Amino acid sequence: MFDRLKQIQHRFDEVTELLSSPDIVNDQQRYKELSKEHSDLQAIVAVYKKYQRVVSDIESNKELLNSETDKEMIALAEEELEGLHKQKEELEEELKMLLMPKDPDDSKDAILEIRAGTGGEEAALFAADLFRMYTRFAERKGWKVELVDENPTGKGGFKEVIVFIKGNDVYGTLKFESGVHRVQRVPETEASGRVHTSAASVVVMPEAEDVEVDVDQKDLRVDVFRSGGAGGQNVNKVETAIRITHIPTGIVVQCQDERSQHQNRLKAMMFLRTKLYDLKKAEQEEEASAQRKAMVKRGDRSDKIRTYNFPQNRVTDHRIGHTMHNLPEFMNGQIDEMIEQLQLIERSEKLKEGV
Repeated sequence: MFDRLKQIQHRFDEVTELLSSPDIVNDQQRYKELSKEHSDLQAIVAVYKKYQRVVSDIESNKELLNSETDKEMIALAEEELEGLHKQKEELEEELKMLLMPKDPDDSKDAILEIRAGTGGEEAALFAADLFRMYTRFAERKGWKVELVDENPTGKGGFKEVIVFIKGNDVYGTLKFESGVHRVQRVPETEASGRVHTSAASVVVMPEAEDVEVDVDQKDLRVDVFRSGGAGGQNVNKVETAIRITHIPTGIVVQCQDERSQHQNRLKAMMFLRTKLYDLKKAEQEEEASAQRKAMVKRGDRSDKIRTYNFPQNRVTDHRIGHTMHNLPEFMNGQIDEMIEQLQLIERSEKLKEGV
């Protein structure tokens, strides 16, 4: 492990120097690649430097114990040494986690689908609340959100809404959000004040590159239709919306957000490749560790993963048993703590398995 850490330290110093080179600065693609590598390595190097300082402090305290005769100073050194050894063990565990191979999909952009489940109009309103929650979280992260398709209701909800999110580590951050989200609250239309339970499903998929999924045009049926919903004069009068059916799998995707048929087709094809890649990824994950899937499930999207209880001001993730009592802030996009807990559990399970 420590040989690997020395190599990472060396590479980090090398990349830092390269980023100041005029040739690299003028090559935007290369500069972007190196900046991403620098950011990834920096997290490991920061912990490694902290570890090295702790090891150095341990040696200094040992030398002090060997040379010191004052009983009070010896007691202080021994107490500090005990704390340093504990800190050293904790940093070693953290380094092991940081050195674990990452899922290559984690750094990708992602497609986010939200659909209303049981609960009628209240479920549609909850789907809209989840959409706003993820949109605000994305804004805080500096990500870009592009609408792919939507099916709004008359009261401000969504039967379905699909967005494409671009940014750093989008899929790796949001991948554990897939599943059924349940809400318990008094609907606005409920005169008696009775608490209702509704649900919405969330699916997060990594964007598929062209080289990862080969789509035969002969396997596609493409339908063109007029877009619905709000928009400019062109939206509802010209057939610009695209629906693509992948005949072998029966997967259907559509896009009506863009103003031109060509743009909608490009976005729909991107969405189809992502769906097909996600299907292949789900098949591969069936062979993954049963233990890890039991802790943090991504495979079965029919599983209830989280409950949002408004009367009790709490949100609970059932996979890891983590509860937070800040529901208004959570629904406003402050979901970082929950996501970090899910990521921590995944890393811990991988570490136990020796992945």
